[in-house]
Amino acid sequence: MMQKRQYFRLLFSGLTLSLLASCTILEATNDIASGVTDYFSGGEDNKEPPAPLVDYKPELTIKERWSEHASEGEGDESFLSLVIGASDENILIADIEGLIQVRKMNTGDLVWEKETRYAFSAGPGIHGNTAILATSNAEIIAVNLTTGRRKWHTTVSSEVLAKPIVLDKSVIIRTSDGKVIALDKWTGSQLWVFEKNVPALSIRGTGTPLVINDNIIAGYANGKLLELRLSDGKTGWETSIDIPRGRSEVERLVDLDVDPIVADGVIFISSYQGGTSAVIAMDGDVLWRNEDVSSNTGISHDWRYLYVSDTKDQVWQLDQRTGASLWKQDALKHRTLTAPVAYEDYVIVGDYEGYIHWLSVNDGRQLARIRVSDSPIESKPVVIDKVVYVYAKDGTLAALEAKLF
Repeated sequence: MMQKRQYFRLLFSGLTLSLLASCTILEATNDIASGVTDYFSGGEDNKEPPAPLVDYKPELTIKERWSEHASEGEGDESFLSLVIGASDENILIADIEGLIQVRKMNTGDLVWEKETRYAFSAGPGIHGNTAILATSNAEIIAVNLTTGRRKWHTTVSSEVLAKPIVLDKSVIIRTSDGKVIALDKWTGSQLWVFEKNVPALSIRGTGTPLVINDNIIAGYANGKLLELRLSDGKTGWETSIDIPRGRSEVERLVDLDVDPIVADGVIFISSYQGGTSAVIAMDGDVLWRNEDVSSNTGISHDWRYLYVSDTKDQVWQLDQRTGASLWKQDALKHRTLTAPVAYEDYVIVGDYEGYIHWLSVNDGRQLARIRVSDSPIESKPVVIDKVVYVYAKDGTLAALEAKLF
């Protein structure tokens, strides 16, 4: 199976002036000349096959609390951000065919579902009794969590591939054409828009903005990390996480497609080819950069460490204070891993064959694994009260628990 350098279905613009006028980036496909397609489909990484699973002595028992084939998931599409949303004792999911579904966390029992006409691509973002979903057709939909009724509907400038952020009074939307848009939470009317040009060539996908106090943090495909004021979208600080370098356009890719995270006033972000960095939230100063660990999948953290799935699907533990590498797990190399999730003494990742892997927080060794689907898991698992919730591309929704022998 072509592995996650599939996510290097890189976007290419400038093929014709008419296309350039209508959009800044296009996904490279097999219709492009074979040499260009090969160049944009992952380069040398694709020559190395996914690592086979090896036997080891499990140290945990994984219990499947419940599992349902709940929806159509993401279908054959890639780079969508259809994730699990949680509210009180329920979880909400949506699929590419327009289904919205709410289930009980503890049992998986269906609370309600609604079929719509929307091709959902991102979400849900949840706050209070409101869920916000986005579509590939640039539509934003607000839904009542109790009844499933639509509250409002609006359109934005382009496809949305980042989960909407829902706040007390506003909804923050990140579009594929470089815009950050604030909408009124109750009506969907536009409050403000910030626009920044997207490079001619970038990786398909967009990081979800991070809200810190009264500011929004967003990463861009040119390697820039920006702070915007929540009140009006004006720029606070701007910093370069990495500077494009190299002769070819592919070598110069430094996309910040990873969702930034924050801990103790420090923002952590990873770039496709520019390493992982720590940035002071107050002024944007870069504290450190580990150039050996790049990612366009994701980061998580616990009280002291960062966990990163890199571009070769190796899982790293980094020191939050210095960026120093403490351990690396490479037994899952090229298995198209999700962003890692750290909880208790474990780090978990999903892979392209539908497995969830438990690693040790201490040294990264493999502790256990379970297969929940024959379909890839691309959405980052969600941990609530020590239960791991997984949403696979084929719509399988599962709740898992780990117990020591």
